[in-house]
Amino acid sequence: MSRFSQAISEGDGISVIPLLEGDVGALAALAEEAGAEAVAVWSLDDVAPVRSHCSLPVLVREPKVVLDEELPFLTSGDADACVLAYERFAGDEDLLERLYESLSGESADCVVDVRDEEQLEEVLDRVDPEVILISERGAENSDELERTLDLLPDVPAGKLVISEAGIVAREQVVALERAGVDAILVGAGFLRDPDFAGALAELTGR
Repeated sequence: MSRFSQAISEGDGISVIPLLEGDVGALAALAEEAGAEAVAVWSLDDVAPVRSHCSLPVLVREPKVVLDEELPFLTSGDADACVLAYERFAGDEDLLERLYESLSGESADCVVDVRDEEQLEEVLDRVDPEVILISERGAENSDELERTLDLLPDVPAGKLVISEAGIVAREQVVALERAGVDAILVGAGFLRDPDFAGALAELTGR
């Protein structure tokens, strides 16, 4: 089990994972103090600054993998987890399988992003990931958590589930925890709060 999986499965209640932008090192330090179980960044270039400021596991939201003859890989020790979005590979599921196999390992998780029932079914059939991210991106009301709550019953027992939703209040976090979600990924809108640490601490219940 990777550090990332362990953090979100063994944390105290549902885990809150902020997706950092800007001064990611300073924000990562604040996130650790506020009770985050892990942090996320957009690219591998942001991993080193985070590592120098906190000890939390790091998820790379959109690694810029090169789709050529040689399968891409994450440099050993750089990130604890990465995300592959199913819709990027919807026309070539075999490529998704090869990428997943290449990116997964004992020390790193490969999280697969799904957005509807069909994508979830294909992902479970093709790669059967241990960690699934249900993204509310593109949903009309991402803060209402409808996509997450609709797909959650179709996720097999034993999988770890992350919801990427428009979380704005502790009540939403509690609702997802009660539904069986293991972690939430909160992004750019949340980061614009002038009191980032205080807002994050409120979500984590710290």
